[in-house]
Amino acid sequence: MPQRRVITGRSQEPRQRFAEELRTLRAGSGTSLRQLGERLGWDWSLFGKMEKGETLGSPEVVQALDTHYGTPGLLLALWELAAGDHTQFRERYRRYMALEAKAVSLWHFAVSVLPGLLQTPGYAREVLAAGGLKGKELEQQVEARMGRRELLEGEDAPPFRTILSEAVLRTPLRDAGEWRGQLEHVVELAERPNVTMQVLPLGAGMHGLDSTALMFLRLPGGATVAYTENAHRGELIEEDAPVERLQRAYDAMRDLALSPAESQKFVLAILEEVPCEAST
Repeated sequence: MPQRRVITGRSQEPRQRFAEELRTLRAGSGTSLRQLGERLGWDWSLFGKMEKGETLGSPEVVQALDTHYGTPGLLLALWELAAGDHTQFRERYRRYMALEAKAVSLWHFAVSVLPGLLQTPGYAREVLAAGGLKGKELEQQVEARMGRRELLEGEDAPPFRTILSEAVLRTPLRDAGEWRGQLEHVVELAERPNVTMQVLPLGAGMHGLDSTALMFLRLPGGATVAYTENAHRGELIEEDAPVERLQRAYDAMRDLALSPAESQKFVLAILEEVPCEAST
């Protein structure tokens, strides 16, 4: 069978194709990002991030773009394909990603690294590079991780609780500016109504999840699954008994954490310790 010809020369990956289409339509209209923001009523930087593939935006934004460009339903269809594309993730994560996308609530414990849902591009790139990724694969995985953040956005976003070990907040990025941006992003997210952020101080002592990064997903219908992860592998746990044991350990550990209000003050205090970039 002859190999299928690529007629348009555009990307065959859903997220990249969506971003390319946005760039092409805006260039064809002769509109700047600032003009687009003024006409549609959203911050122009959002459209810039969408065109770079850093975010997909919400369905409401995409529908507004469809109307603006006179492409009824086209961009929304591309958006749906991009949002549902799990092939962008490494094989071992795809089953988890599919479940995460349809979870009705999520709760998490970070033992050493911020969860992907809270990461900025700079943080994700340094963490993934430390794990051995580089070149095209590194950039692909950073882009995929940024796409996951869409889960916490929009009016229908599920509730998400994250408990951060103090060690996570005491392990900065090499670039002070990137680290400051990451901490500011955590504070900003903690202010969202669907996000609850707590800090577990080092002084809280030993607990049952000392070496385990953990995410729980409550699925439609009430079933809960757990995902545990370390630097070398992750494991999806769907059996009731081990999930229940992990849930009990999580509940006991949560009792040791600071309240959400105290936790936000804690992160702000760490942020004040980060040196500002030198003025030029």
